[in-house]
Amino acid sequence: MPDGRPWYYRPRPRATPVPAGKTTRWPGALPGVRMRRLMIILRDISLRRGSKLLLAGASVTVQPGQRLALIGANGCGKSSLFALLTGALAADAGDIEGMGNLRLSHMAQEVHLRDESACEFVWRGDGELARLRDELARLETAGDFDAAAPLHSQLEEIDGYSAERRATRLLQGLGFADDDVQRPVADFSGGWRIRLGLARALMRPSDVLLLDEPTNHLDLDATLWLQDWLQQYRGTLLLISHDRDFIDATCTRILHIEGGELHAYRGNYSEFERQRAERLANQQASWEKQQRRVAEIDAFVRRFRYKASKARQAQSRLKELERLQAAAPAHLGSPFDFTFPVAERTSDPLLRLDEAELGYGDTRILCGVELQLRPGSRVGLLGRNGAGKSTLLRSLSGQLPLLAGERLAGEHLKVGYFDQQQLEVLDLEASPALHIRRLDEAAREQDILNFLGGFDFRGDMATSPVAPLSGGEKARLALAMVVWQKPNLLVLDEPTNHLDLEMRHAMELALQGYEGALVLVSHDRHLLRNTVDELLLVHAGKVQAYAEDLAGYERWILSGCRAQDRPAAAPAASSRREQRQQAAARRERLRPLRKAVQRIEGQMQEAETELAELQDQLADNTLYDDERAAELARLLQREGELKIRASELEEQWLAQQQELEELEAAGG
Repeated sequence: MPDGRPWYYRPRPRATPVPAGKTTRWPGALPGVRMRRLMIILRDISLRRGSKLLLAGASVTVQPGQRLALIGANGCGKSSLFALLTGALAADAGDIEGMGNLRLSHMAQEVHLRDESACEFVWRGDGELARLRDELARLETAGDFDAAAPLHSQLEEIDGYSAERRATRLLQGLGFADDDVQRPVADFSGGWRIRLGLARALMRPSDVLLLDEPTNHLDLDATLWLQDWLQQYRGTLLLISHDRDFIDATCTRILHIEGGELHAYRGNYSEFERQRAERLANQQASWEKQQRRVAEIDAFVRRFRYKASKARQAQSRLKELERLQAAAPAHLGSPFDFTFPVAERTSDPLLRLDEAELGYGDTRILCGVELQLRPGSRVGLLGRNGAGKSTLLRSLSGQLPLLAGERLAGEHLKVGYFDQQQLEVLDLEASPALHIRRLDEAAREQDILNFLGGFDFRGDMATSPVAPLSGGEKARLALAMVVWQKPNLLVLDEPTNHLDLEMRHAMELALQGYEGALVLVSHDRHLLRNTVDELLLVHAGKVQAYAEDLAGYERWILSGCRAQDRPAAAPAASSRREQRQQAAARRERLRPLRKAVQRIEGQMQEAETELAELQDQLADNTLYDDERAAELARLLQREGELKIRASELEEQWLAQQQELEELEAAGG
């Protein structure tokens, strides 16, 4: 049959439909699948890792369908709490209720090398689908078609015949190119394998979805796509993230791990900041009031303890002092405190690209690039995955030679370049202090240690080998090495990956005070919004000024490049008459395409309606009696014809729609 089912398969009569209002659908959900709506209760959880106490007496209740962000400093226990929920780790005390009957999907942090294609790896995230297809392949290979027929019915019930299409859409949304879908998993680098693990988790039908820093290896476009996907997810979402805009858009409750305690806040991250500030202010005021009372008691006791007339009162004050609880002061300070030192010398302009062509070998990615960077320039780059943002950054830093044109560097240009590959070239046997020492042999040891302290490398951590450090700690060290060199041009490619919210805030403050030029690519919209003054769009082989703001770019990405939300370049000077003529010509070119799309949509609706009516007839049990064999054969033949017709129309619609969107996006 045309949809992948064999000739011997006979559709079963449809099951009694699920009553209205009893089924919840979400991305990845299947027809007729019920979402199990159970509370998850964590009661008095205590957890240690080695000698470190991560959680002590933590309790929280998660209601069905809630959307929670789990936040806290690196190493506070967020991933360990996820491990408790998945059963990979046992609590030292307390218990968890409600997880046993829920379908759980968890994003793997590491994807091992495999020979299967990216698409197959993703759809195999649906364990029931994979089991059915493997068993079906075994039975059909053995020629046992009678036993195989019921499996086709089960596959149809879980929408198994669309698995490849659904997996492909997930991969495309996360930034994979069309020709990547059939590439072996082993061909992809570590960051892209993490994306594969994310797609696999989204593919798996679930009541509870656990995502541990899902945006770490995504660019801005893929982050926006994932944000939109999660907004439609109707299960319970628990998310570890250090991207405040992403949290604001996807979560309605915050769980904050701090000092071994788990605090719950209503609202998104912005609301959490306000509520926590109020709580800490109250805590600080209470502590200060208590300290004043302690000082009063202490002064009274010192003055009157040995006077007979006041001895009884002094003893009473001492007992009061013993009863006072030792309320800890609020620790509001961040462990990070650094600035970008002023460069010793600078030039104006620092760097210029004239008619530059950028790419690799014979492959030109960007053409006609004109860009000038002066002291104080603050540029953010936008653009789809693969458009050439990283190519531009590497060319600016001097790591990638131009294919044509000129790169004119100022006499005193000093570039500080950061990307995730900087982490891979760290010497794992050397300490953070030694890494800085190698950059500056003349530096005083104490100056190096003081500097590293601003990046929270203190004590033995500053003088011990890098090997056991986490990804976030290695990223901090790589950034510290850039800062130490006093660049007058900063070129930063996704600098916030693996960094927690406190470090991101410290970086934001440091960049705001930086006096040199900055070129930044980041999926962290909050960082972009607060550190750059100018946006450039890398699109269709060009680099051009972007006239709108980040909100406009988000709308364009999420709308699929519709004409009204296409990327807005700085308008060229032209007369109103010319603009009207161009608009009229564009409408003439678009009109036949729009009519073709509408015509195909009408034909698709007709085919779908007839197919639905025919499948209702096939659900009649009496149709499978021997005396109605000829009628059954005719209906099955027509069903096959309609499905082929529907598939052909869909392909035509996709081709016409793509051509229409490309023409609209290109301005006609």
